[in-house]
Amino acid sequence: MAERPIYLDYNATTPVDPAVAEAMLPFLTTDFGNPSSAHPYGARARAAVEEARRQVAALLGARPEEIVFTSGGTEGSNTVIFGVARLLRSRGRHLVTSAIEHPAVLEPCAVLEAEGFRITRLPVDADGRVDPRDVEAALTPETILVTVMHANNEVGTIQEIAEIARIARARGVLVHTDAAQSAGKVPVDVGALGVDFLSLAGHKLYAPKGVGALYIRSGVELPRLLHGASHEAGRRAGTENVLEVVGLGRACAIARERLALDAPRLEALRERLFEALSRDVPELRRNGPRERSLPNTLSVSFRGVDASALLAEVGGEVAASAGAACHAAGVDVSTVLQAMRVPMEYAMGTVRFSVGRATTEAEVDAAAAVVAAAVRRLQPEGRGVPAPAELDGPMRLTRYTHGMGCACKLRPQDLEAVLRSLPKVTDPAVLVGPDRSDDAAVYRLTDDLAIVQTVDFFTPIADDPFDFGAISAANSLSDVYAMGARPLFALSVVGFPSRRLPLSVLARILAGAAEVAAEAGIAIVGGHTVDDTEPKFGLAATGIVHPDHVVTNATARPGDALVLTKPIGTGILATAVKRGQAGDDVARRLVAVMRRLNRAAAEAMLETGVSACTDVTGFGLLGHLREMTAASGVDALVEARAVPVLDPARDLAAADVVPGGTLENLAHVSPHVDFAAGLSRVDRLLLADAQTSGGLLVAVPEERCDALLAALRSRGVADASRIGGFTSPGPGRIRVA
Repeated sequence: MAERPIYLDYNATTPVDPAVAEAMLPFLTTDFGNPSSAHPYGARARAAVEEARRQVAALLGARPEEIVFTSGGTEGSNTVIFGVARLLRSRGRHLVTSAIEHPAVLEPCAVLEAEGFRITRLPVDADGRVDPRDVEAALTPETILVTVMHANNEVGTIQEIAEIARIARARGVLVHTDAAQSAGKVPVDVGALGVDFLSLAGHKLYAPKGVGALYIRSGVELPRLLHGASHEAGRRAGTENVLEVVGLGRACAIARERLALDAPRLEALRERLFEALSRDVPELRRNGPRERSLPNTLSVSFRGVDASALLAEVGGEVAASAGAACHAAGVDVSTVLQAMRVPMEYAMGTVRFSVGRATTEAEVDAAAAVVAAAVRRLQPEGRGVPAPAELDGPMRLTRYTHGMGCACKLRPQDLEAVLRSLPKVTDPAVLVGPDRSDDAAVYRLTDDLAIVQTVDFFTPIADDPFDFGAISAANSLSDVYAMGARPLFALSVVGFPSRRLPLSVLARILAGAAEVAAEAGIAIVGGHTVDDTEPKFGLAATGIVHPDHVVTNATARPGDALVLTKPIGTGILATAVKRGQAGDDVARRLVAVMRRLNRAAAEAMLETGVSACTDVTGFGLLGHLREMTAASGVDALVEARAVPVLDPARDLAAADVVPGGTLENLAHVSPHVDFAAGLSRVDRLLLADAQTSGGLLVAVPEERCDALLAALRSRGVADASRIGGFTSPGPGRIRVA
């Protein structure tokens, strides 16, 4: 892994130009005044703001008084869209935009649509270009605004804004363009474009994040989005961010000076990258045109490759962006690629490369070689690729997957729909089958003996292969323990990317699983392997139980207490570790919790005598509790403060470090849950967090609850807690207090 990957993601953000940082520095120290103050400190700050306004105006061909400083492109676009809607709603309630806009435009349009406005989203051609004739056809007497981006952030296509503006303004319709990606890369002149409004973002042209500018044509009045003191000539409340405004002004001045030099150089680098990839990757697809596009932007699609897996594969050496996000429920292709009708087999493998001022030819060549080699390893027909060499340095197994652990399972609503479609099982020996939401099946062999069978596997939840194998084994055996059974043996279920990882990694995974199996007193006696694009591992585990002593999740009773044996938060913590937002100490504690068998908890449960049990895994605490309440026909109460949570999962959830599986869980279970009014979003996310190798969730008669907790603690299950109870017969609703 390179110490610093080759950066080819300049459309996401740019580094602050050293000259910009130098211009900003005095306003961190000596020139700290409020630009609205009358004393010399304020006068110095005011002069700097106005100089920056002139610099921005010069880049855009505008007058200084037509420039309003904002927090970025999103604020600028929101100000225009909501402002025009408020200003002209009595004249009309129709807006025209395109299907490929940035969310900063699409989202406010969707909000207006929910309020009764009509939004026309124009299609684009295969190059991602809006036909001005479609704009003309969409205009009605009710149309008050046309908003079409100047250049697309994903594929680089430059729109015919001047012609669109001519058509719209001839009909008395205001025109806005989002120029966040184009300003500083290609000429952007508001006079030539003929627009009424233009928004830009500083961090796209080597200024800091958190600052932008909005052009408002002279003579056009626009209501303020933010209200307060009358800054920016009464057009935006809030004291000017002098430090970053100065940075934006200097960045615009530099961009204006360098434009004629930078554009052809960036275009040459872009084409060099495309040609290098084309030589090494058959059937490479280019998205967007070569001409009339941003000189630095290259969107390409690799057939049959998962873009998330590709970027994970090269992430240590090349930084770029995906055009599609893949997860257990399917592939989310960007709205831009959908609108351009890119075939799915290509769309899911789309990567955007964007070069910048610091990019060199050597970097382009090296990046192309790294990406092409990774594509060969990932494409289905790449079986002839030599086995990878042994890895140098520490293993980062989570780099080789886009999902982690039980968070990568199918969405619960999708799984339920499939299970409902299966034929009913009529064999009377099946004591627990697919008609139940238990995670294991139970089959009666004799009056005194039944077998419990379960299978579970998932993608890496830890970076060390040994830890991954150990956690997977503990997770798989948990289903046997939750049924009150004793495990007998297990078989391995393996998916392994032999073209991406050496077989020594698989050996370590199997060794980790064998160690945990030995702790459980069983052997792994065989298994099955397939070649895959990412590592997957788990066990098919077999256990035994007396038919009369099977514990299921369908027999909780009103009045039972609810006990959880392990803390929650593993999905959030694992996500943080993968992203580098949690350190090695957190990773070690996380692994220790997940690899701990539920055997001691099951022994305590059987000793005490309980009503029902399930284990908490991919669907989260609330998801598995919902399965228990629905199957048992009882309602339940959860005391949120009593639920044990791994540290620092709460802080990470507050920082929005949350796996996609957790968000899916919360959306699925929320219709069945009554959350207390004061319960925060963080609490809700934690209770729905997708767990891997979580604890047992036990329904125990109230009079035995203390005995169960004592038995658990005597066996070292120190985190076990009473977290609520089952209240009354009902449809399975859960109240969270």
